[in-house]
Amino acid sequence: MNTKAEQAKGMGPADIGKLALASIVLIAGIVGFYYFSDNPNVPSFARVVGVIAAVAAALAIGAFTVPGRKLRGFIAESQFELRKVVWPSRDETLKTTGIIIVVVIILSLLMGLIDWLLKTVVLDWLLKLGH
Repeated sequence: MNTKAEQAKGMGPADIGKLALASIVLIAGIVGFYYFSDNPNVPSFARVVGVIAAVAAALAIGAFTVPGRKLRGFIAESQFELRKVVWPSRDETLKTTGIIIVVVIILSLLMGLIDWLLKTVVLDWLLKLGH
């Protein structure tokens, strides 16, 4: 059978507990950052490192839940698919960019000419015929 079909569909109580713990760790890091902002003995660098550590710990805890495993699988599959992409060379990129710039300029001039012609027809000819 397909291993993806055999995986559990929902989160169990352990996963909910892990996600709650990850949330508590993350919130504690953020609260600690602001709590120690008024304390001159705690440098800003230490506060930032504390928040980064809290985020890393929360991500590590959350990675071992069902949604975390699904996310890790998605990221792994995305990286695998990105290896299949054929990226254009520098020369192809420059040529394509040049062509796009030329086309945009030509279309802008064409639309400006159409706008000028319609303005001339409406304002100069049709409105003067009414008088």
